[in-house]
Amino acid sequence: MHNQVAIYTESLPEFTEKYEKVFKGNGKITRKFYKKEMMKLYYELVKLQKWVIDNNKRILMIFEGMDTAGKSSTIKEFMMYLNPREARSVALPKPTDVELTQWYFQRHIKQFPNGGEMVFFDRSWYNRAGIEMVFGFCTPRQHEHFYRQVNEVEEMIVDDGIYFFKFYLNISKKTQAKRIKDREKDPLKNWKLSELDYKGHEKYDEYAKLRDKMFTLSGTYYAPWCQLDANDKKRARLNAVRYLLSNIDYEGKDKEVVLGVDQKIVTLHNTIM
Repeated sequence: MHNQVAIYTESLPEFTEKYEKVFKGNGKITRKFYKKEMMKLYYELVKLQKWVIDNNKRILMIFEGMDTAGKSSTIKEFMMYLNPREARSVALPKPTDVELTQWYFQRHIKQFPNGGEMVFFDRSWYNRAGIEMVFGFCTPRQHEHFYRQVNEVEEMIVDDGIYFFKFYLNISKKTQAKRIKDREKDPLKNWKLSELDYKGHEKYDEYAKLRDKMFTLSGTYYAPWCQLDANDKKRARLNAVRYLLSNIDYEGKDKEVVLGVDQKIVTLHNTIM
């Protein structure tokens, strides 16, 4: 069983290069710096995928977060140069009438990686920990039943040899409000908006309480939560990729690129033994 760690370091380029070359006036990283650093990580992700394919390994990643947190765009960055035949993004629609009669985890398990595959879940079974509870799509009894099962399910995932990563992209209420406004103004993005986005923003505090409950009840040593401060999307993406790469011993890893993660961005929740 592979136990994940967050290797915090100040040797990252964000801290070793001149501040004005890295950060804008608002404290977020510049697009130029981001592209330069991301390109280095793309090469490492391609190496990782080759190792996965050559050795018949399986990698499963789930991405959670409130609406507008950047889950889809983060997955897109992970997959940018990967072979799409061996890397899949999964975003399940609401369950069908038949699926509602099944074991809750059943439809998700059908999408798990085969040998040589990397699978990215854009939302996952943790819908029951958050959005389903907020909007009454599940009962409190179903919610608590989920927590009685989820850790054992994830222990079996890891015990079977799957490299399993749980990412949570965290944003402030202010950031969420700004991103909703940005989507309203952008005709290329306003298709992403739904009535639930607005209702979800109103229920931000309720979401936050359920998020913290999720970290407490399902942050295990074998399947920890990697929480990312996603108020700066670019820094969150960089550190999500760094976290993945630093926790897998793949062939050809460039240790001058894969140094670790930024403690200001990454928080690990792994308190349950």
